[in-house]
Amino acid sequence: MAIDWIGFCYAAFVSSGGIIGYVKAGSVASLVAGLVFGVLAGIGAYLISQDSKNVWVLLGTSGSLSVVMGMRFLNSWKFMPAGLMAGTSVLMVGKIAMGIVKGPHQS
Repeated sequence: MAIDWIGFCYAAFVSSGGIIGYVKAGSVASLVAGLVFGVLAGIGAYLISQDSKNVWVLLGTSGSLSVVMGMRFLNSWKFMPAGLMAGTSVLMVGKIAMGIVKGPHQS
């Protein structure tokens, strides 16, 4: 099975966003949410690396972040951090959806 490098990079991005939110603004909520969602995204990337059909954890994580951060962006119209995270999460959902439509690679 191929390693889902994009999924692992997304997980690192989400986690680092929570850490940056804590460092810059002292937001414990950002730290906790970033680490929880980052770990879930990492687990999802690991599961996809093991079985390309097992997309549900990463899809749920990135889909949830798309909705939550998208709503925050629409309420504030501030690109950082809500718009960036919503956009990245939407791209991740699109990547997963394309993988579902294309199906797993035949080896």
